Amino acid sequence: MIEFVLDGRSKVNTYVQLVQQVKQSLRVGLLVPGDQLPKVRDVAQSLAINPNTVLKAYRELEIEGLVEGRPGVGTFVRRTLAGTSLPNQAELREELVAWLHRARAAGLTPEDVTALVETTMRAALTAGTEGTKTAPAR
Repeated sequence: MIEFVLDGRSKVNTYVQLVQQVKQSLRVGLLVPGDQLPKVRDVAQSLAINPNTVLKAYRELEIEGLVEGRPGVGTFVRRTLAGTSLPNQAELREELVAWLHRARAAGLTPEDVTALVETTMRAALTAGTEGTKTAPAR
C-alpha cells in the first residue's frame, strides 16, 4: 500500500502532492489495478491534514479515471500508468539506489540531487532535439 509523504517546503499544493505520488506509484508499478488506497481518515491523521484535502486528491484521481470510490468500502485503483518499460525498471532502480548512495557519500543533499537530475534531463532532452534554442548556462 502507498504511504504518502508531504514536502512542507514545496510550493506544490498538498492535494497535488498526493495526486503526484499516486501517479508515480502507478507509473512504476507499486500500485496496480485492484489495489486499495489508504482510507481518507487514515491519510489525514498520519499527515496531520484536513480530510477534505485527501478527498480532493482522490476526487481528482477519480475524474482522471485512475481510481474509483466504492461507498463504505474505500478507493481502489482502476488502471495503471506503467508502460512497457516496467520490467526493466527493477534493474534501473537498483542502479539508481547505488548512485544515490554515492551521491550522498559525495556530500550531495536531496535538493542537490534533484537539481542535478532535473538539469541533466533538460540538457539531455534539449541535446536530442534539433533546432531547439537554449539560453546559455549561468
